[in-house]
Amino acid sequence: MFRNWFAMNGKCAPCGLTFDRGPGYFLGSIYINYGLTALLVTGGYFAGFFTDVISPTVLLWTCVGFCVVFPLLFFRFARSFWLGLDLYFDPPETCVRL
Repeated sequence: MFRNWFAMNGKCAPCGLTFDRGPGYFLGSIYINYGLTALLVTGGYFAGFFTDVISPTVLLWTCVGFCVVFPLLFFRFARSFWLGLDLYFDPPETCVRL
């Protein structure tokens, strides 16, 4: 699906499915990425805050760093998941289901 970490191929080589269908198509993947990041950071922050493992300042900056790095690393997976959801609920007739 991807040429490099952020650029997607235009079409699927085996079936010809168009990946990028237009502006705003992958907006749902942004929600998936943001939602998982927020869930993990909230859980991690409260776990660290109530256990007194590290100081609140270090905990805060760790969470800020996580909020910057994790969405970049999870970008491809969120887009793939969104495309998979779209294909599951609205499959095109030309695409072969495995």
